[in-house]
Amino acid sequence: MRRLVALLVLLPGLAFGQTPAEKRAMLDKALQSLKDAPSTEVAAPLEQKVMQLWVDSGTAAVTLLMHRGLRELKAESYDDAIETFNDVITLDATLAEAWHQRGLARYRSGDTAGAMNDFQQTLKLEPREFATWRTLADIATLREDWAGAYAAWQKVMELDPKT
Repeated sequence: MRRLVALLVLLPGLAFGQTPAEKRAMLDKALQSLKDAPSTEVAAPLEQKVMQLWVDSGTAAVTLLMHRGLRELKAESYDDAIETFNDVITLDATLAEAWHQRGLARYRSGDTAGAMNDFQQTLKLEPREFATWRTLADIATLREDWAGAYAAWQKVMELDPKT
């Protein structure tokens, strides 16, 4: 429990100024802590920290664009969000969270095929992206694809069992 609390305290300030390998190691530790969390109360803040690490895992410019795209997505300015996430992907096509967020914007704007392609790319880059698996479970449920929803929820539970 102490290690989880220490991780929560240290994560916010550590993401910038680190090498990609250091960022990856921190993400690996955070994901393992999430998987091992003893309760939903402990898991919830860890989940948020992991998601924040994904958003902030690029360069400073990429991170600024990611936050801009998230604001646009929250404001339901889907076309603007898609454009911004396009810019992020142009700058860093390896940033899985950019693909995930663009997929959300595409899905909410009615471009299901484009969204599904983005979600596939997200999982190709980061198979532990539990939020993408959760989104795929939700989409499968809406389509009444019970087998797809079940399979996606199994992945969510494997990665984030206290979700």
